[in-house]
Amino acid sequence: MAHPSSYERVSSPPPTIGKHIDAVIAKIDSLPSSYVYTLAIAASLTFSFYLLNSGGGSNSMQMEPHGDVDRASAIKKPKQKSRRSLDEPQPKWHILKLTNYVATSGFLLSVLKFVSNASMYLNDSTSLLQFLTIWSIFLCYFFGFFGISFIELDDFEQESHPQHQAPVSAINVSHAKHCNAVKSGSLEPPVKVINVHPHSTSAPVCSDPASFRKPSSTIPGNLKDMSNEEIASLVLDDKIKDHQLEKLLDPHRAVEVRRLKFDAQLQSLGRGGALAELPHKHDLDYKRVLGANCEIVVGYVPIPVGMAGPITLNGESVYIPMATTEGCLVASTNRGCKAITQGSGAFSTIVRDGITRAPLVRLPSAREAAEVLLWIEDENNFKILKEAFESTTSFGKLIEARPTVAGRNVYIRLRCFSGDAMGMNMISKGSLAVIECLRRKFPQLSLAALSGNMCTDKKAAAINWIEGRGKSVVIEATIPKEVVRSTLKTSVPAIVEANT
Repeated sequence: MAHPSSYERVSSPPPTIGKHIDAVIAKIDSLPSSYVYTLAIAASLTFSFYLLNSGGGSNSMQMEPHGDVDRASAIKKPKQKSRRSLDEPQPKWHILKLTNYVATSGFLLSVLKFVSNASMYLNDSTSLLQFLTIWSIFLCYFFGFFGISFIELDDFEQESHPQHQAPVSAINVSHAKHCNAVKSGSLEPPVKVINVHPHSTSAPVCSDPASFRKPSSTIPGNLKDMSNEEIASLVLDDKIKDHQLEKLLDPHRAVEVRRLKFDAQLQSLGRGGALAELPHKHDLDYKRVLGANCEIVVGYVPIPVGMAGPITLNGESVYIPMATTEGCLVASTNRGCKAITQGSGAFSTIVRDGITRAPLVRLPSAREAAEVLLWIEDENNFKILKEAFESTTSFGKLIEARPTVAGRNVYIRLRCFSGDAMGMNMISKGSLAVIECLRRKFPQLSLAALSGNMCTDKKAAAINWIEGRGKSVVIEATIPKEVVRSTLKTSVPAIVEANT
C-alpha cells in the first residue's frame, strides 16, 4: 500500500492557465510601482510615435479607361500622387514636426519628475492637480495629431482641385457615324469627358470649384467652320458659354451642339445616350422659340392633342382642343360638354380681366412713402405711369395702379391687360418702366423687389380671391336630371351629397 504523501504527490493536478496568470500578476505586484508606471508610459509613447509617422503611402489601384479602348479591357494602374501647385500655400510640416518633438519631450520630463518623487506628489493634492492638468493638455495635443496619419492628403488634394485634372479632349467622330449611332439607339458621345462633375452624384454645383471659373473671352473666328464635336468641346472647356450658342450659330445648329455637350456630361455620370430618344430635328422652328419660350434648348416633347365638344357656349357651338398625356381626360371632358349641350348650354361673362404685378419700393421714411402713395393715386399722375408702362409693349395696357404703404415700404399693385397671353414677362418689363418713372419724381426711391409678393403669383392669396387676378369669369349651366342619369350615369342627389 502506497504511502499517503506519495499518493497525494502523484495525484495532484497540473497547473492551470488561471494559476499562471495569478503568478504573473503576483510578480508584477512585487515590482516597484514607479517601474510599472514607466513601462506603461513608454509603451504609450511608442504607439503614439508609430501612429504619427506611419500614415499615407498606400498604393491603391484604380481603373482608368484609355481613349477608345473598351471599358472592360481598361488597365489597372497604381494611383499616382498628385502634387500641389507651387503657386498655392504649402503647409509648414517642419514646424509641426518640431512642435511634436517639443511636446513629447515636455511630457516625458514631467513624467520623470513625478516618478522621481511619486510618494510626495501623491500626498500633495495641489502638486498632483498641477501634474494632471499638464498631462491632460499634452494628451489632448497628441490625440489631435493622431488623425493625421489616417488622412490620404493626395486624395484630398486631388478631390479639392479638379481643375488639375486632364483637359477635355475631342474624339474625331464623323457626322455620318454620329447619325447612324442615333438611329441604331447606341449613341456614343463624340466628346470624351474626364470627371466633368464632382465625384458625388448628389454634390451641389458650388462644391465644384470649376463652376466658378470665368469663361475665356476669346472665341475662335472660324467657329462656324468647326465641326459640332469641336464646338461642344469648347463649351465643355468653358471657352464658350452655353447660352451664347444661338447668337454665335443658328438656333438649329445650337441645339445639335448643346445635345453633344450634355450627352458628354451625362456620360460622365453613367447616363450617356439619355437624350437619344428626345426629338430635336427641324420639325420645330427654334428661331421662334429663341428669346420667347425656352432657354438652353435640347429638343422638344410632342404631346397628343384631343378634341372635346361641341359645347354650346353663349349660343354658339365651340370645340376645345386639349393637349395632354393623361388618359381619359379628353373623354371625361367630352362627356361633360355633351351633358351641358343636352341641357340649356352654358352662359359665361368675363367680369374682370387683368394680370397683376406688385413691385416693392422703399423710401427713407414713412412720410415719404405716404407721399408716393398720394402721388400715384392722383388721376393725372396715373396717366404718366400708364404712358411709361405702355411704351414698352404693343399689346399690354396698364389698367390700374393701387399702392399700399407698410412703414417705409410701398407695394404698388399694377393691374394690366395682356391680350390672349398670360403676359408676366410683358408686364414685368412695363413695371420696371413705371419704377424708373417714379424714380425721376422721387430720387430717394429704391426698388426692393420687382415682385413684392402682393401680385400674388403662383400661390393662393386672399387678395386674388377678393380682387381677382387674370380673367375673372362667371359661368352658368343647367343640366336636367334626365341628362344627369343618362349621360353622366349618376343622380342629382348623389352629386349634391358628394359636393356638400
